Amino acid sequence: MTTMILPPADCTTMAEVRAGVDSLDRELVALLARRFGYMDAAARIKPDRGAVRDEARKAQVIANARAAAVAVGAPEAAIGALWEALVEASIAHELARFDATRG
Repeated sequence: MTTMILPPADCTTMAEVRAGVDSLDRELVALLARRFGYMDAAARIKPDRGAVRDEARKAQVIANARAAAVAVGAPEAAIGALWEALVEASIAHELARFDATRG
């Protein structure tokens, strides 16, 4: 039996809410896997390890996420904090991939 995923406004039970959250979590993980694939590509393309951390680009990515949050009515501060953690995890991943492929 397949559970129908309802829009949040249509949920009337916690089971429906949880089904929606679990479904979205699976989608988010798949999207994050794609994003980390781009970090793998960056590690392959960047000419030296020092190019991995780019504070100006980090600030731009976080600002873009915050602006996107505002545009869709999501909590800007929470999205900013999530993106801060995401970008730092991405940098750590990229550094590890850079070292693994160049070491």
